Amino acid sequence: MGVSRRGASSRAPRFSSESRVAAPSASARILVGDCVAEMAKLPAQSVDLVFADPPYNLQLAGDLKRPDDSKVDAVDDDWDQFTSFKVYDDFTRAWLTACKRVLKPAGTLWVIGSYHNIFRVGTVLQDLGFWILNDVVWRKTNPMPNFRGRRFTNAHETLIWASRDQDARGYTFNYEALKAGNEDIQVRSDWTIPLCTGEERLKGRDGKKLHPTQKPEALLARVILSSSRPDDLVLDPFNGTGTTGAVARHLGRRYIGIERDPAYAAAARKRIDAVTPLEAPTLAPFMTAREAPRVAFALLLERGMISPGAKLVDAKKRHKALVRADGAVSLGEAVGSIHRIGALAQGLDACNGWTFWHLDTPKGLVSIDALRAQVRAETAAV
Repeated sequence: MGVSRRGASSRAPRFSSESRVAAPSASARILVGDCVAEMAKLPAQSVDLVFADPPYNLQLAGDLKRPDDSKVDAVDDDWDQFTSFKVYDDFTRAWLTACKRVLKPAGTLWVIGSYHNIFRVGTVLQDLGFWILNDVVWRKTNPMPNFRGRRFTNAHETLIWASRDQDARGYTFNYEALKAGNEDIQVRSDWTIPLCTGEERLKGRDGKKLHPTQKPEALLARVILSSSRPDDLVLDPFNGTGTTGAVARHLGRRYIGIERDPAYAAAARKRIDAVTPLEAPTLAPFMTAREAPRVAFALLLERGMISPGAKLVDAKKRHKALVRADGAVSLGEAVGSIHRIGALAQGLDACNGWTFWHLDTPKGLVSIDALRAQVRAETAAV
């Protein structure tokens, strides 16, 4: 299985649909209707990333009460009611099949759930040929207590991240960017993020929460930043109040949400339209040294950034090498590349000459890697 560690998915084609569209923006649209029927109208292999927050099938038997006998505002909506596990499994199979058709070969899918449904969803995912890449635990810092005191406090939900096929090639995983933002430590599969509260929580005219399972924007931001690139097309088949769409728009991604409840769709449209996308420089894909355009050391001489006869030294000036006119460097009788001579100077088998050598100037040491970065920047600007 191949993986694009910075994200190199191709741009999804733009298209039109006969669906009722609740959002006017070309970059973020909401289709009002059943998710399976609406996905059937989308072009095959047109979506880069799917985030799905389907009904959890909680099947609450009666009201949930606090110790003071007050009713908990739990999920008891019709859209979360299924008559049997078989009916729920059939529903899951239908929407996942529709997602698989619209995903690009290198596209990936995220689905979130609780212990009520995530294992059944995972089974259907595998039955349909999706390949599970990770299961991620979202640990809630402020979970709802267990009021009856008969079970552990349910303090987490599970996300499954999957590629469309087992042999998917080039799916996006922005590994280096995530690691850089995490103090150069690999990001783990357990995420500690608070529930959606405060001003972020959408409320109706009665002051109560508009949607019972609105997810925090921080959770969606991590999903979208980890597995998509700017201008990618993100699809949420269970749009709700538009958290995925709001975050996608803010992060410079295109978006399609599908929602069968017109009231939710209207609230999402208003929310998404109010979002201002970030400036392009803050969204530029992270580029590793391995992925950056190759710059030969001789090119620095050709550009006049380094002159033949210049002295190269290490950061502590313990080793000195002479720059030759042909782009090689010499150390005593030895002649070779900046890498080979750097290794020789240290008695090592290998060396990154770009980071080891510095140009010794009257104004101080200048890393030749900094000169290479300048060439790359000038090349990218052309």
